[in-house]
Formats: sequence, structure tokens, C-alpha cells
Amino acid sequence: MKPINYTHPSLRVSHAGTRGRGVFTDMAMEANTLVEVAPVIVLSAKHRALVEETLLHDYIFEWGKSRTQACVALGYVSLYNHAYDSNCEYEMHYSEGLILVRTVKAVRKGAELFVNYNGVPDDATPLWFPAH
Repeated sequence: MKPINYTHPSLRVSHAGTRGRGVFTDMAMEANTLVEVAPVIVLSAKHRALVEETLLHDYIFEWGKSRTQACVALGYVSLYNHAYDSNCEYEMHYSEGLILVRTVKAVRKGAELFVNYNGVPDDATPLWFPAH
């Protein structure tokens, strides 16, 4: 059974230049390291439409197999910045109400952790906003 809340002890949120805040690691990590397990608050399609009219639009995740719902992820999940060639990926566990973040390659001590907002570590599909 997966834990319902876990944050790797080396994580910290810090200033990330023009990207605002970001998630960094204070120790090197190997590929496939579990970085975070975060519970989510699921929003119905109706509530998702309301939230998409607010600043929180950029911090919610599509949710459910049909992707009509959304969720607010707790923990640091909404603070990982985007990179097309990311060093982490997130996994949606709909039935458990969790998002897991794990490394997809080795990460050096002090590095910022990135996810690809397209959901696949090397997906270069343009985002809905200009990427840094």
C-alpha cells in the first residue's frame, strides 16, 4: 500500500529566478527515486470550470480517466516548475486520490526538480503559456 502523504526529506521550496518558486533537492537522487506522494482534493467538472476562471487555473491538474474533473494537489506538487526535458514525472492514482512524483533520471545535489506539464518527461507539445 502506498503512503497517503510523503515528502522526500531533502526537498525544499526556494526562489527559482524568473519561474518564481520551485522545488529543489539538497541531496543527489538516483533515477526512479520517490520524491513525493501527495493527497489531492478532487473537483467536479462544474467546480473545475469555476476554478479555471481564477488564478488557481495554473495550479490544478486534470483528473479522472475522462479528464473532465480537476484536482488540487497538496504538498509541493503544484510548485514544481515545467521543463520539456524534465528530471521528474508525476503519476496520477485516481482511485487512491494521490499524485506521486518520482525522478526519471539522476539528479545532482542542489538541482531544481522539474516535471513536464504535458505529463510525459520529454513531450515537447507547446503549453498553454510561454515556457521559460
